[in-house]
Order: sequence, then C-alpha cells, then structure tokens
Amino acid sequence: MKKKIRGFIVENFLFGEDGNLKDDTSFLDEGIIDSTGILELVSFLEEEFSITVEDEDLVPENLDSINNVVSYLEKKTG
Repeated sequence: MKKKIRGFIVENFLFGEDGNLKDDTSFLDEGIIDSTGILELVSFLEEEFSITVEDEDLVPENLDSINNVVSYLEKKTG
C-alpha cells in the first residue's frame, strides 16, 4: 500500500525524482501537492483501493503525507 502511494506521488508530482520524500513529509508544507493535486490523489485512492473519499475526509490528517494516507486507507478498508 505504502509503495503504491509513494510511486504515485513520485511519478505524478515529483517527476520521477524521489528526492528527500520521507513517509512523514507534508505534501502541502513542502509544496509537493496543491489543492488540485489533492483531487488527483483522491481519484487515485478511490480507483486503486476501491474506496470512496467523503468530503469530510478531505483534511490534512488523512491526506498530507504518505503515513497519513496509509493510516486513512487502513481505517477505510478495515
């Protein structure tokens, strides 16, 4: 799960350059993803993991780092 998310972020937002991306790096604070990018990430998560991301779930606690996304997915997929 973590590997798929990292791969998506690196390919779509970092142009294939992993750089210093750590599992707890904030996408928003580091300028990796903007608000449009969050929507792309949500689409990827919904397709890849067969979940629905609700509007109230669109918060940094769920989507602002690889670790946050993995935790969120674990809650959603149980």
